[in-house]
Amino acid sequence: MGKLKIGLALWSLGASPDVKTLEDQLRTAAEIGVKGVQLWCVDYSPTLPCVLDPDRCDSKLRFEIRELIQSYGLEISGFCAQLSGPTRFGGLNEEEGLDKRIEKTKKALKLAADMGSPIVTTHPGRIPRDKSNPVYAVIKRSLSEIAKYGEDVGAFFCIETGMEPADVLKDFLEDVGSGVLKVNYDPANMLHFGVDEVVKGVRILGSWIVHTHAKDHNPKTRRATVGEGLVPWDSYIAALREIGYKGWFAIEDETGIEVVESIKRGKKFLERYEI
Repeated sequence: MGKLKIGLALWSLGASPDVKTLEDQLRTAAEIGVKGVQLWCVDYSPTLPCVLDPDRCDSKLRFEIRELIQSYGLEISGFCAQLSGPTRFGGLNEEEGLDKRIEKTKKALKLAADMGSPIVTTHPGRIPRDKSNPVYAVIKRSLSEIAKYGEDVGAFFCIETGMEPADVLKDFLEDVGSGVLKVNYDPANMLHFGVDEVVKGVRILGSWIVHTHAKDHNPKTRRATVGEGLVPWDSYIAALREIGYKGWFAIEDETGIEVVESIKRGKKFLERYEI
């Protein structure tokens, strides 16, 4: 066993609209002492750009940013390409504008492959349990096309947990049947289905899990600080150990409440574990 690979979902520190802001965030990550960063790689909104959006981050800039990250002694754990449709978060289960969202996701996969960390995570949209639901056909078609492209460029598309129970996600992964369609496991998100589901979900999804977010939820304080909420960390990490997980634990805190201090406390908490 060895120490956990502790990283940071860099958007916890805010948006990265330009290289200067990104570098400031990388410096903070290095000062905190994490070993890697997960990077947001699509525009945040029509009025808030992301420096890593593949439509503006050309091959030269990709190389320069990768070098910049390495200069701070950091690795890239992966990328996040979170989109939304006109009425649904995720948007890969909604017909209107779907082709554009599929193409943007493909470009994110190519960017991830180009930058040497071929993992892209997202909530693609809620997967219905009922396969006869028309939404199921839409999201299956979307993710099958994205997965085929991922196979071509050598990148993994990872569904983030939390929008459906683990057994529904497992059935969907088996139905699509692609070796590059994987899971980003977020234990705090799984609390939606009960504390027991956090550990149960790991055992259900097993080797599909290739990246994780380290996040917690405290219903009293509304904080996401790791180790200070409802996530059963001892049994959760034991379950990850059982399935042979050796990947990243990217600390994520989107609350905006004393985030740097929260990340530091979460990192210190995680350092007690081995996997």
